Parts: sequence; C-alpha cells; structure tokens
Amino acid sequence: MTAFDSFPLGQPAFVTHVLDRAAHLRTDDAKLLALEGKPDTRAYVLHRDSLVVVRENGSSRALLTIDEALKHGANPGTIFLGLREGAAIFGMGIGAPAVEKLLTRDDVAVSELRGMAMQGVVPADQLSAIAMAKSMVSWHQRHGYCANCGTRTAMKQGGWKRDCPNCKAEHFPRTDPVVIMLVTSGDKVLMGRQKQFLPGMYSCLAGFVEAAETIEDAVRREIFEESGIRCTDVNYYMTQPWPYPSSLMIGCTARATNEDIIVDHSELEDARWFDRTEATLMIKRQHPDGLAGPHPFAIAHHLLGRWLQAGPDSIA
Repeated sequence: MTAFDSFPLGQPAFVTHVLDRAAHLRTDDAKLLALEGKPDTRAYVLHRDSLVVVRENGSSRALLTIDEALKHGANPGTIFLGLREGAAIFGMGIGAPAVEKLLTRDDVAVSELRGMAMQGVVPADQLSAIAMAKSMVSWHQRHGYCANCGTRTAMKQGGWKRDCPNCKAEHFPRTDPVVIMLVTSGDKVLMGRQKQFLPGMYSCLAGFVEAAETIEDAVRREIFEESGIRCTDVNYYMTQPWPYPSSLMIGCTARATNEDIIVDHSELEDARWFDRTEATLMIKRQHPDGLAGPHPFAIAHHLLGRWLQAGPDSIA
C-alpha cells in the first residue's frame, strides 16, 4: 500500500471524522480535568506546521499520553478535541526551545505534518483530529490578546474560546473559506502553478472568499483575476479542512467561456490548458516532461481525478 492508496478518490486528507467532538463537555472544567488524568487519554502535540511523534519498533506514533507530552516539553494548556471510542483526545502546543531539545533525540521526531501525511507516516484516519489540533493550537498562539482592548485573554471552554477579563469580549476560533476550482473547456482542463510548488507540479486554481461574497462569485472572480478566464456553470463538489493555518477548501467545478489565458504573475508562475490525455499522465506521475498533478492528499487531486474518471463526455 502506497501513500497514494491512503487517499482514494473522494477522500483527501483531513476529511475522515473519527472523533465525537462532545461539545457538551467543553464547559465542564472538572470533567475535562478528570479526563486528562485517565490512562487512556491521549494528545497530539504540535509546533507550527510540525507534529511531535514518538519513534518505537520501527514506526512513528503521534498519539502521546499527557505525561509523555509534558515530559517532551509540551505546554501545559490542553485543548479538548473530543472522544474516540470513549477516550479523550487533546491538542497541545510546544515551544521552540523544547523542540530544539527534541531534535537531538533518536526516539522522538518533530516533522512537518504535510510531508508525513503524504508519505503515509501518520494514519489517514487520524489526520482530521490532527488538523483540528493544529488549527486550534495555531489560533491560541496567534490570539493571546484581546483584539478589542489589547488585554491578555484566558482560555475557556476546553480551548474553544478566549475571554477578555478587562472588556469582557469573547473570542472564538475562525475558519477561512477558500474556493478551489476545476475549470474545463470541452476536453481540456485549466491548471496553474505557484513558485513554491515542486518542480513540474500543476494544480487547480484557488483563492480566499472575500467579505459579503458568494462561493459562486468567488470562483468566477478568482479564476478571472489569476488567469483571465471567464467562467459559468459553477457547481459544488466537496470540502476539505485545510489547517494552514485554518481554512476550509470548498471544491467547485466551472465551465470556461473563453480560452485566452492572461496570467497574473503576482499570483501564479504559469497557467495553461491540459488535454485529458496529458492530465491523466500527470495525475499518474507518468508525464514524459516530468509534469505532475496534485497529490491525493489535496482536494485538487480529487477534483481532477473525478473529471478524468467521468470520461470525455463529461463536463466539469
């Protein structure tokens, strides 16, 4: 089984929900404290875009006991993620000084989450919970002070809220909507590449939904701004939580009404049309020029794969 097999069509990373979020427990501090002390309780420990894993018996384990997490230097504040088969799962952050110490050890690794997920190091059925932990840890690290008055805020409700003791403002974690689009014209598909992509990689175009904007309008606007292509027939496919730092990728399809590309080089390095044969070779990593489509880890792969699977008579 390869890392590609971990994400069959329609199942990108971060979408497999195995936790009961048990939101009713978030306001019960005594219950959460008791859960922390149970022997079957576990935690994911995150530092920026990386995950702390324990190496044992030739494999890596991402779920740590609370004691393990604290001994490795995790911050004591826990974020209640939910229950898995009755056992509590928490998220915890860890600071840079503690990470530096871990990097010298052979029994612990601090590795970039995306790479581990793509390589199949972390089980696919744990990625949704890890994404939740990563998003929440990042939110707390970036929102420690009240946006209204600047006072240091306090974590509440199992980590799902921060309260300001001065002005009494309540702060909640946010998710940023992002549209990602498969645009077709007949038997061709539009893909682009950003400068930070791996060499030869092309993917679907994407962009943030702006204030007071519909998903459909965001699709049409982003495609036109980045490539000069006008679109119609916008349809929804599926969503993918994307914890970088905390977005929701909204997968859509659209049909182009023109084919003359004008690349916005402030956003993209390149954008071009690919026919079905070429796109098939790219998604299989068999293109003669070394071009490649998006990894199955990402929703873009599934948008493209679904269109290819539908056959030449399909529209987006």
